[in-house]
Amino acid sequence: MSFKYILLDLDGTLTDPAIGITNSIMYALEKFGIRVNDRSELYSFIGPPLQESFMRFFGFSEADAVRAVEYYREYYRDKGIFENLVYDGVEDLLQLLKEKGRTVILATSKPELFARQILEHFDLAEYFDFVAGSELDGRRVHKDEVIRYALDACKISDLAKAIMIGDREYDIIGARKIGIKSLGVLYGYGDRKELEVAGADYILDTVAELKDFLLKD
Repeated sequence: MSFKYILLDLDGTLTDPAIGITNSIMYALEKFGIRVNDRSELYSFIGPPLQESFMRFFGFSEADAVRAVEYYREYYRDKGIFENLVYDGVEDLLQLLKEKGRTVILATSKPELFARQILEHFDLAEYFDFVAGSELDGRRVHKDEVIRYALDACKISDLAKAIMIGDREYDIIGARKIGIKSLGVLYGYGDRKELEVAGADYILDTVAELKDFLLKD
């Protein structure tokens, strides 16, 4: 099936943000006297809304979780945001999608302001028709809200031609809530079981496989 509207997650799908995100989380946790020595223990933060993750993984109250997000951004906005790498093959994929006339949309739970900065920093902004993210005040953090916002803004009504691509269950669940197809990638921070349980319509291992899938006639 050929998809015209391609919605892409950012962290774990287009870029590997592990160093920047975990450094920012460590910085925030240290404000509460919590030290984490193995950053891989924090990879579960990559994808879901931050406030919810602080509450879920460290038992923070809602008020402390809000403070933790503020501390996180102290580090992230100047340093962590650029401690990031574009996955091999991603820019080539985006360029080919544009050449083929696809509508390419970023759909991330990350604040839209930061998402735009990342795309511009890595010279990827030119490939996107629209950037949809959350607000800094905590609005529009759930993936279904982001997807709906993007579809409405781009006036996309033929949902059968749209697909959401991401590496975590949140991307898949968000797509299902809205009624579009979903594709999970395994080179990010989710695993096959997570994506299958969430109900992904397709699961692929590599960027190369993703390119072949999206560009086939």
